[in-house]
Amino acid sequence: MATLLVLLLPGCGGDETRDGTAAPIDTQRRTETSAPPAPPTGTMSGTGGATTATTTPPVSSTPTTTQQPPGGGGSTFVVGAVDDAARHPGPVLGQLADAGFGAVGITSYWEPGLSAPSGEELATLQDTVARASERRLRVFLGVYHRGSSTTPLTPEARGQFSAYVAAIVRDVPGIRDVIVGNEPNLNRFWLPQYGPDGSNAASPAYVALLAEVHDAANAAAGDVRIWGGAVGPRGSDRPSGIRHTQSPTAFIQGMGDALRASGRTTPIMHGFAFHPYPESSSTPPDLPHPRSTTIGLADVARLRDAVREAFGRDLPILYSELGVETTIPPAKRSLYEGEEVASPVDEATQADFYRRSLRLASCQRSVVGMLLFHSHDEPALTGFQSGLYYVDGEPKSSLPAVRKAIEAARDGC
Repeated sequence: MATLLVLLLPGCGGDETRDGTAAPIDTQRRTETSAPPAPPTGTMSGTGGATTATTTPPVSSTPTTTQQPPGGGGSTFVVGAVDDAARHPGPVLGQLADAGFGAVGITSYWEPGLSAPSGEELATLQDTVARASERRLRVFLGVYHRGSSTTPLTPEARGQFSAYVAAIVRDVPGIRDVIVGNEPNLNRFWLPQYGPDGSNAASPAYVALLAEVHDAANAAAGDVRIWGGAVGPRGSDRPSGIRHTQSPTAFIQGMGDALRASGRTTPIMHGFAFHPYPESSSTPPDLPHPRSTTIGLADVARLRDAVREAFGRDLPILYSELGVETTIPPAKRSLYEGEEVASPVDEATQADFYRRSLRLASCQRSVVGMLLFHSHDEPALTGFQSGLYYVDGEPKSSLPAVRKAIEAARDGC
């Protein structure tokens, strides 16, 4: 096993602001495309202005409902796992509950032309929510498009996407937490990132979508919570580069620029979602980045500052994805497909990294929860083997220690 850098776990309140300038490239497994950017098209809903790299949609961060996301004021810290295996009947939800999780994250993919989920998709969501409710698991639904080739940029596409979300929260009352988009600061999921003049195109376009989703969802179900962002932890900030990505600070600042340029006084979200992945699974999750634009778990003060500056106040922060992959023992290798391409760790290290992550996050002001990615391994080794269970449902040796860490995190710092 590679030698690991050992850090003392930062204690509560040990998240001082750290400034940085260098921007390492994104090393996430989900490889980004290198398609050249194209200028956004269409008109912005509600304004009549052209949606260009400099167009700013209406935004605000003031909630319309009294029901707020958990966290703060002594509320329970939410710990869940993102795993679409839970969408299907079987033991996954029960095992997730047995592991101590209090929430499950699942996905519903929007495709161009869809203004509502299919009957089959709606039935799947209703069934998943019913089974999760039996186990007292809160459901977080991520709604996004599959890749940058289907980014919803036009008024028509944004209207379809918003109607899709509204139909779900109207017809599936058990879904009251919706995460809009997935890593829109990365070209793997959102293009264009920049306009022809190098200006930020992705942030204003994403905010335009987020605003419409918020309005449509809350018109359909007044108590729904919209989580914006789902921002990846790093990006290059190089408009002239081949891979167009933005650092989280640049992307959030772009959202704030849209806020300041708009006259809208109604909200676009209730909380901010973030993916604090370390550079690799062998990188300690509590490693700070004092000389980088990367934001990880130990850099929450910079994340809070960026959110506060952009939206005028603190927002609840949800770490909506964090995963640590493990090596697959020889006895289980036949259950998996392909070859490993990442830097996995042994199960003891996974347990230690998850423990440290949960302890640190539960001590951080404004942070209300963490969703691990996943509860069960993906069978393809090009995917994520970050679960606490192998693909056959057998628990890994890391499970008991992580279960204790989940229980401790629920009680807060």
